[in-house]
Amino acid sequence: MRFPKGLAGDRRVLWALGALACAAAIALACGDSSSNGSSGGTSGTSGTSGTTGGTSGTSGTTGGTSGASGTTGDASGTSGSVPGPGTMYAGCRIFPNDNPWNSAVDTAPLDTELMASVMPGMALGTGLHPDWGTATDNYGIPITVGKAAAPAPITWNTSYGPNESDPLACAQGPFCYPIPLDAKIEGGPGAKSSSDRHVIFLATDAAPDHCVLYELYNTQNPSNGGFTAASGAIWKLDSNAMRTEGWTSADAAGLPVLAGLVRLEEIKRGEITHAIRFTMDSSQQAYIHPATHAAGDANPALPPMGLRLRLKASFNDSAFTGASKVISTAMKKYGVMLADNGSNWYISGETEDGWAPEMDALLSNLGKVKGGDFEIVKTGPVIIAAP
Repeated sequence: MRFPKGLAGDRRVLWALGALACAAAIALACGDSSSNGSSGGTSGTSGTSGTTGGTSGTSGTTGGTSGASGTTGDASGTSGSVPGPGTMYAGCRIFPNDNPWNSAVDTAPLDTELMASVMPGMALGTGLHPDWGTATDNYGIPITVGKAAAPAPITWNTSYGPNESDPLACAQGPFCYPIPLDAKIEGGPGAKSSSDRHVIFLATDAAPDHCVLYELYNTQNPSNGGFTAASGAIWKLDSNAMRTEGWTSADAAGLPVLAGLVRLEEIKRGEITHAIRFTMDSSQQAYIHPATHAAGDANPALPPMGLRLRLKASFNDSAFTGASKVISTAMKKYGVMLADNGSNWYISGETEDGWAPEMDALLSNLGKVKGGDFEIVKTGPVIIAAP
C-alpha cells in the first residue's frame, strides 16, 4: 500500500531523463504526450502494508463513448517478450494479446545489470503470500462488472488527483465516471478511510473487444451522488497506450490493477495467461515501462516500479496441484510485475468467496516459493524519476 500523497508530504515526481529513455527504449514507441495534467505529474508516496496497495490508469471511454486521453507511447512490444493467447474476463478481452501483461517472458533474456544491482536486496529468503481471500473476510481486491452506470461526479481528496486522473466530463464537472454507486470497495465499506480502498469497475457495454476499465484509489463511501477518491484512471482495453509519463493511476506504478490480479475463474479454467501483480516493501524512485510512475527512494539498489521477474524454470513445483500449480506455471511463463509498495512478495488477487477451499494449500505451497527463486527479465531501460 502507498499512503495517499497528501498524507505523506505530497512529494512530486517529475519525468526525468525522458528524452534519453525514448531514444534508448527498445521496441517501445515513445509518442507525444497528450494530457490534461502537468507533463511531469506528481508522484505517490511509499508506505507498507500487509495488503495490496496502489494506483493505475490511462485514457478512456464511457461504455463505448470516448473519454479524454492522457497517454504516452505504446506499451506493446516489450523487449524479449512474446504475445500470449490473450486474457478474457467477464466476456471482455483484457488488453491486446501483445500487451506486456499478456506477453510471455519465459524465453526473454535476463537483465544481468539489475540481477547484480537490485536482485540481492529483494528479500530473497521471503516466501510468496497470496494477498486475497473471501468477501466474508474482505480480503483481496474486489471487481465489479456490468453495464456502464449513469456518469457520477468524482471529488478528489488529494492535490494530484485532478492533475493525474483521466478526465471524462459531464454536466456536473470534468470528472464523471460511469461507476455504479454500489460498486465494491476494497476492504468493504467499513475499511479505514486511509487504506487503499480500491474500486475496480469493468464496463462490458462494448464486449468482447472494446470494454472499458475504470479504477479508483482510496475511494470513500459514495455521498451526494458520487465518489470521493485520491486518483482515478480509465483504461480502454482495446489499446496498449500507457499513461502520461510521471502519472500515477490506481496503482503506484501507473499500471492497471485488474490486469495483474489472480482471479478464481482462471484457476477453474486451469490457466493464467498474464503476469501477476506483486508488491515490495521498498522501491526505487524509478520505473520501467509500461509503468509510468515511481513512489520510492533514490536508491539504485531497490527495485523500480514495473520490474518484471519470472519464476526460474528450474524451480521444482512437481508437488503442486490445483490453484498452486496454475499460479506457479503462470509465474514461469508470464512472470510477476512490481506495481506497488507493500509487504514483500505479496501477490495480488481478487476478493471471491470461492477461494475458501483453496486458501490453506495456497498459503502453504506459495510460501515455499522464495524471492530467490525468481530472476529479473530485461523488458526495457530504467527511467529515473526526480524526487
